[in-house]
Amino acid sequence: MSRIRILAENVANKIAAGEVVERPASVVKELLENALDAGARSIRIETESGGKRLIRVIDDGCGMNHDDALLAFERHATSKLRTADDLLSIATLGFRGEALPSIAAISRLLLETRDAEENEGTRIEFAGGKLLGVKPAGVPVGTSISVADIFYAVPARRKFLKSETTELGHIASLVTHYALAHPDRQFLLKTPSQEILNCAPVEKLADRVYQIFGRQALDELTEIPSAEAPVRGAITEPPLEAGEREATLRVSGFTSRPEVQRSNRNGIYIFVNRRLVRDRLLLHAISEAYRNIVPPGVFPVVLLFLDMPYEEVDVNVHPAKIEVRFRHPQFIHDFTRDTLRQALSAARPIPGFPAARAATATAVASPNGGTTAFPAGAAAIDPTFLAAGAPGAVPGGPSGPPRAVIPTSFGDVTGIAERFELTGAPDRPIAQRLQFDPSTASDFSLGTPGNTPPIMDVTADPNGDVSAATAPGTLPSVEDIADLKPLGQVSSSFIVAVNSEGLWIIDQHVAHERVLFEQHLRARREGELGGQRLLVPLIVELNPRQLAIFEQIAEELRANGFEAELMGARSVAIQAAPAGITSGDAEKLLYEILDGIARENQAISIDSLQAKIAASTSCHAAIKVNTPLDVTKMEWLLGELAKTEYPMSCPHGRPVVLRYSVREIEKAFKRI
Repeated sequence: MSRIRILAENVANKIAAGEVVERPASVVKELLENALDAGARSIRIETESGGKRLIRVIDDGCGMNHDDALLAFERHATSKLRTADDLLSIATLGFRGEALPSIAAISRLLLETRDAEENEGTRIEFAGGKLLGVKPAGVPVGTSISVADIFYAVPARRKFLKSETTELGHIASLVTHYALAHPDRQFLLKTPSQEILNCAPVEKLADRVYQIFGRQALDELTEIPSAEAPVRGAITEPPLEAGEREATLRVSGFTSRPEVQRSNRNGIYIFVNRRLVRDRLLLHAISEAYRNIVPPGVFPVVLLFLDMPYEEVDVNVHPAKIEVRFRHPQFIHDFTRDTLRQALSAARPIPGFPAARAATATAVASPNGGTTAFPAGAAAIDPTFLAAGAPGAVPGGPSGPPRAVIPTSFGDVTGIAERFELTGAPDRPIAQRLQFDPSTASDFSLGTPGNTPPIMDVTADPNGDVSAATAPGTLPSVEDIADLKPLGQVSSSFIVAVNSEGLWIIDQHVAHERVLFEQHLRARREGELGGQRLLVPLIVELNPRQLAIFEQIAEELRANGFEAELMGARSVAIQAAPAGITSGDAEKLLYEILDGIARENQAISIDSLQAKIAASTSCHAAIKVNTPLDVTKMEWLLGELAKTEYPMSCPHGRPVVLRYSVREIEKAFKRI
């Protein structure tokens, strides 16, 4: 007897169902995508028992005639593909032709549909993959599919389902995603006892965000202005063809301000050509955009929409169509990251001192009767999450400043009075204790008479609580550093400066690094940069991978001031280095550039390569720590920093400045 045999059709369908249908939300996803592909303007989703007992999806799309309705339950039957070439440009959400037969194989399914050109509709009923009946029916134009008793034919799979509440939560999250992706459609999600979601068609994404999440959530988001750029390939890829050079990528959506933080990634929604995807590349781009803006362990809220030619993305890499592959992943990553950073720059996030943030925290009662510090502006974080010691919690302890324990009652003050006594007359100030020349006062003023610092408006509430009525200040703008006046250095490494906004500490190395980075990148994009020749050529040895990278980027290195030529099998002679780089740093700089590109798996665009070379060069040429600076040099550095586009972080993402605002100083001294 032959050991190899063809599987029965019902067994094959059940195997396919194991890939396509993971839980009730998977059924909703497939039916919802079919409804959108059918041109539905209104989609109604009804569920019972979290989708375990019943899922019904009703749409007003184009519908099907009798023959198409029967053919739709055949394996790999689809109206969306005709030839193999169509796989290279998939413009629909569904295309595999596996959804309906897979769902019918593990449930009781009822289909009612009618085409606009037909006088009557069709009613088809399946149970466990077997056709029970086909008959005409009087139904409106569109399609209604009811899926009952999911996994009843596969009891082992049914045991893996979670509680009804959990499964309903997955369905609600899925419908929310597609409602955000298609604001021009109506979505209704309901159970027998409640209406979970009801979104009427709107014109703008902001209106849909307001419908689903409310005004407060919309106010916490910053719009990502629609940005477009022609697609560019990585330097290790073949040159773009004429049609590919005309392709453009568009990024838009909403992203949260830095003070809005979540404990997980559930607030990140990514859509590629209006398809909900789960992509590690784009998640990494979002993480890079927020690096050094939000603390580690917390996540932003992002509604990210990428639109590109269908030829630029392959959606046929996962049975459930939730993963994609890009033809030019490095460009997609870098452009998405940079677009998010530009949107965040409008919020102007400036890091503050950890002690200051802890001082302005809000006390949240903990189960043990104490308090847990809760960062101001982070109301979306669950207090139980912070109390558990997760990142973001700043309770009084070894890692946070000590807090005074205030008694709940002041009834007995006798003991305090006995230990408290008045001293004699207070010490009088000693005249001329500090020598101060009034003529130099203007050099250290925090403001001019015509530009006085704003006075904080403090109004007591009806209960007499002054601080409760004082709203927290807005985030400072980059213009706030334009009038910084240096006072001195700490450890010859950090510049201490003041202005009307408060006290500032600037890391002189990364500040100069940011200045040099933008100057280098701007000059390179305007033309080639000259280098400085070394007295004696420097011979360096490269490993095979470094050598391969060097040969690929040799022209770009030369355009950035490097003159290096191959000497033998694996040796390179450095004859010139970028301006400001000493001969001792030239070898380290070359290794840093080559190794940095190797870690990117050689998928790097020309713009990214230029930025990496500029970042590495500026880091080696910048002012080092433990370098004393006079007032003139400090003033020059602060002035140049204020002219940069992103003065708050260095090219590697580290913060450049820290601010201790006037309000935080006043709070620390208990003045407010």
